[in-house]
Amino acid sequence: MAVTDEAILKIKEMIVSGELRPGDRLPREADLAARLGLARNSLREAVRALSLINILDVRQGDGTYVTSLESSLLLEAMNFVIDLHGDDSVLQFFEVRRIMEPAAAAMAAVRISDDELRKLQKLLDEIGANPPVDHLIANDLEFHRVVAEASGNLVLSSLVDSLSAPTQRARVWRGLTEGDAWQRTWEEHRAVYDALANRQPELARSWMTVHVSGVEHWLRHAL
Repeated sequence: MAVTDEAILKIKEMIVSGELRPGDRLPREADLAARLGLARNSLREAVRALSLINILDVRQGDGTYVTSLESSLLLEAMNFVIDLHGDDSVLQFFEVRRIMEPAAAAMAAVRISDDELRKLQKLLDEIGANPPVDHLIANDLEFHRVVAEASGNLVLSSLVDSLSAPTQRARVWRGLTEGDAWQRTWEEHRAVYDALANRQPELARSWMTVHVSGVEHWLRHAL
């Protein structure tokens, strides 16, 4: 189990056991990390993940609180986790992506326009250090969409686009629980871009395979 996932489970256990109740403030980060036997970085990532699915509320300058835990908020959060961890069919979508997207990238290396290269460069420039997860995912989705369109094959582009929604939650969860996901995403996007810009179809195919396979590999372990 990933360290961040372990931290999430430990905080969840405190809430389920009643040790932390709706509206309660979490202990100081250093104290809670020591008590749970966690590194502070792991605890920080766990808090960030739980805040983004409405279990915790991080108040700048005040502290971190358990939310009201209203049924609607809990249902939304639990559906998110259950959909990801309880149904491994998402892996089948990643397997299809691993087949199709490298082919699209290879075709794009031959057919991509200067305008499409500029779009990809702009997307690379927009990712700063530690971007918000929603920004990272939106940027990732747009990058893959532009590459697929640049293949010049409308059917292939449409199929690649249709695979985005079923895999989006897995990509969000990776962004939440894997601290360096943003940097790895940027580096792999950059490698794909360089291959496209240099008109190297087989290199573009290889880097896109590495990129999609990385998320699939992470997901297999997460599940």
